[in-house]
Amino acid sequence: MSAPQAPVWTDVSRLPSFLSRLEESGGLSVRALIEELEIDLPVDGVTYHDRGIRIPGHDATFVHEPTGSRGRPAFSVQLDTIGPRNGWAIFDRTLSWDVYLLRAGDTAAIAWLSDEEYRIEESDHFDSKRDAMAAGRFSFGIFLYAGEAWEEQQRRIRSTNAPAYLLRDDGEPMIPNTQSEFYNLVDSTVTEFRTSGAAPDYLGLLELEATVDG
Repeated sequence: MSAPQAPVWTDVSRLPSFLSRLEESGGLSVRALIEELEIDLPVDGVTYHDRGIRIPGHDATFVHEPTGSRGRPAFSVQLDTIGPRNGWAIFDRTLSWDVYLLRAGDTAAIAWLSDEEYRIEESDHFDSKRDAMAAGRFSFGIFLYAGEAWEEQQRRIRSTNAPAYLLRDDGEPMIPNTQSEFYNLVDSTVTEFRTSGAAPDYLGLLELEATVDG
């Protein structure tokens, strides 16, 4: 797991009915969720975070997948990406997940953590999922951006023909030039990446798409 480039989260709010609500509605965008929460949080764009992989987009939509691609309940995150990119991820709904809204100053994110990930990777270090979240210890999230911070996210992704960029462990961006270079950096083929997310099973990631058309 890689910790995102962010300060320690000072405001950690669990969204207890998020997944059941998603199941009832079928889908919910990040922008719509923030509006419903009625918090003062401007959002011009988002970036999907997956263990250091970053895919910027104008918005992201959570979707309930009744059977999923592997015959089990799932939920997905679909990115309204910038340019001719494709970005989405599918997660195993049979795991127990908690979804949180995280804030620290002007920085905010929606992140989700399964019981299995917490048990295997974080339970020896943190007394609860909430504590792990506050320390930035989660694999998957949607970071929310506005103003100049969002302009920087757009500049990064528009400067490359790759589907995503990467953050090194020191928080510095690594921007591949092409889709092939991106897949070399994540040490995976396109097919292997899509069908496993290059992730261990306990993380609950079933599929991950990061490609560029054409």
